[in-house]
Amino acid sequence: MGTVAAIGARTSVGGLALAGVEVLVAEDPDAVRRAWRDLPGTVALVILTASAAETLGAGATGLEPGLTGPLTVVMPR
Repeated sequence: MGTVAAIGARTSVGGLALAGVEVLVAEDPDAVRRAWRDLPGTVALVILTASAAETLGAGATGLEPGLTGPLTVVMPR
């Protein structure tokens, strides 16, 4: 079974640690990209803040159709 990670501003994702989510605080676009790039291979689900999702853009996972990777969801604003 995979783990869950969250990427975004501390104020938006910090509380998720209480539910066992691996919180990756990323306050600026470069930090968001680094957090995504450095995700552990055990992560099956990534929760992104809306700002983090915008930074990563469409196709941010770099996966081609048919390949597998972590499921991503975006928090509402």
